[in-house]
Amino acid sequence: MAKKEKKEKVKYYDDGRSIADMSGVRGSRLTNSARYRSGSTAKEKWETYWSAVKMMIPPMLVVVVGLGVAYMILYLILLLA
Repeated sequence: MAKKEKKEKVKYYDDGRSIADMSGVRGSRLTNSARYRSGSTAKEKWETYWSAVKMMIPPMLVVVVGLGVAYMILYLILLLA
């Protein structure tokens, strides 16, 4: 059997700085944003927005009805007390 080489243990010291690869960044956001054009149209954006809103309507109605029922129950309890 061949002897395995011992791997050198790497020690990391945290100096509080964040690490980020900024090699691909050129220029500021303001200068790049003028040249950037979104590939989607206003109609596509609206369809995406509306599909997200449609997914939120049923849970919202459940919460609103639940709050209304809880309010009515507390109102009747306090009215009769």
